[in-house]
Amino acid sequence: MPKGLRRWYGGGDLHYITCSCYGRQPFLGSASRRDLFLKIFEEVRQKYEFQVVGYVVMPEHIHLLIGEPDDGSVAVIMQVPSNGCRGNAVPGPTPGWRKLLRQPSDIPRSYDFNVFSQKKVAEKLDYIHWNPVKRGLVASPELWRWSSYRYYALGEDGPVKIEG
Repeated sequence: MPKGLRRWYGGGDLHYITCSCYGRQPFLGSASRRDLFLKIFEEVRQKYEFQVVGYVVMPEHIHLLIGEPDDGSVAVIMQVPSNGCRGNAVPGPTPGWRKLLRQPSDIPRSYDFNVFSQKKVAEKLDYIHWNPVKRGLVASPELWRWSSYRYYALGEDGPVKIEG
């Protein structure tokens, strides 16, 4: 956890989470790996029954805006996708899916920010949805299919159920 960062759980807050792939490597650089991550993330959402407000899967990191599961354990939500991916066959060389969303100890592996206001929800969703554009991966956010943008802008359901 980054120095000075405090996280509060159990209060029913939304959490804005940024999590990097191991060594900031582009382990989510292919469409098939991003699809697999979202498939597993949706399975985790169903199992632990938490709210997903927004997400984006980038080649080397993810951003999530999620609610807490009933037991308040956001950590479990983040462990299951990375651990669950390792057992799946993914084309091409992999670093070991267990390490997918983990960093060496000297680099923070994730950032978790409690979101208390609608203004912050809008700010975080805007950042999430425009991240692929800022990175030059697409010209506009609706072209990046590994994001919740199309749900909000076009009313389309994606691989992860959104409760905005």
